[in-house]
Amino acid sequence: MTFRLAYLIDTLPAEDPRTDFAGTFAPIDPDAPALSVSDLSSNRGDGIFESIAVVDGHPQETGPHLDRLAHSARLTDLPVPNLAQLRAVVEHAAAQCPPGEYTVRLLMSRGVQHGGPGQGIHGPTAWLTAAQAPDSTAARERGIRVVTLDRGYDSGAAARAPWLLLGAKTLSYAVNMAALREAKRRGADDAVFVTSDGYVLEAPTATVIIRRGDAFLTPEPTGGILQGTTQLSAFDWLEENGHPTGYEHVPVAALHDADAAWLVSSTRLAAPITHVDGRELPVDRDLTAALNAYLLGPRD
Repeated sequence: MTFRLAYLIDTLPAEDPRTDFAGTFAPIDPDAPALSVSDLSSNRGDGIFESIAVVDGHPQETGPHLDRLAHSARLTDLPVPNLAQLRAVVEHAAAQCPPGEYTVRLLMSRGVQHGGPGQGIHGPTAWLTAAQAPDSTAARERGIRVVTLDRGYDSGAAARAPWLLLGAKTLSYAVNMAALREAKRRGADDAVFVTSDGYVLEAPTATVIIRRGDAFLTPEPTGGILQGTTQLSAFDWLEENGHPTGYEHVPVAALHDADAAWLVSSTRLAAPITHVDGRELPVDRDLTAALNAYLLGPRD
């Protein structure tokens, strides 16, 4: 039987001092209607989310995920959530998951709208879902093919136009999903977004790490991309094992000429890239296996 669960969350202000959060969230049937048809999550994609991996009952990187959710809330002018409350909900949900790999998703919308744009908004709405994670064994062990796709803006867009919300993890993922479909049309497994002036950004649902010699690099998170929680853990492990790490503005040519490269994310973990735009890349299978063994271990 497929495991799924869901909770509606009565969000508390960030400054609420309580430590007992019993009664602030309630289980709901994950297959039954639960949100208003006027909720702005479905009507406008106006909200934020985080996906947290759960391995054998342990939620991975909960702190960094909640910090990023709070950052997204600030960028989108949503109330900053009570992170202690959300941690309690995540830990409660994770404890219900059977052994294995699962994904907990925390979602928050601006709420329910009554009337025209900007009028009569009652919110926010927040909820959590948990379900078995897809099997990523093949991607982790055999690797993936990627194509580069123009994101449609240059490397200065995030600073020049903050209303584009380029550093927020929002519910508006239609472009990301369209990019994945385009990658598959081109015979690849995934995509890597690049700027119109030729710099690497991120994948639709993952962070890019490249190897140059013995150093491991990822694009600067200040360039309008999300700071990857799994990338941070990967860098911790790499540094502990004597590898230098860093953040740079990475030209597309550096990805094509990398000594190795990976897409890393909470659910898939580290997937080695075997080809970029049809060009073969070296794959370090031993390092990949060791890194994934670490990423499958408990991390807060």
